Amino acid sequence: MKTAVRLFFRTLRIALGPFMLLWERLSRPRAVARLAQAQALVDAQCRDLALYEFRTCPFCIRVRQEMHRLALPIERRDAQHPGTRRDELVAGGGRAMVPCLRIAAAGGTVDWLYESGAIVAYLRERFPER
Repeated sequence: MKTAVRLFFRTLRIALGPFMLLWERLSRPRAVARLAQAQALVDAQCRDLALYEFRTCPFCIRVRQEMHRLALPIERRDAQHPGTRRDELVAGGGRAMVPCLRIAAAGGTVDWLYESGAIVAYLRERFPER
């Protein structure tokens, strides 16, 4: 039964995935405009961030839309398939759940933030539009 459920959702994801990605592209919000110096500061701060994601996950799409709206060049890491990125996510965050934002602090500590709503709230607070 478990295999049948997984197969069903995998088939659904394969069938709907291209439409979800197209919708993401077509509904992309307009990016905020910052002065060049302010954007350079934001770019530097984003080097400490990485988003672990699945390409067709609706919650990941929500976070990517907000990243685009706030003009944040955060590194995106695909954790959908078994491999290095997925292993990093499980080892660091403890779960293979996406979206997950990896936040490296200046002192060398790393925080793992799960849940799209929490990630969006964090990005809005850390990178205000003005």
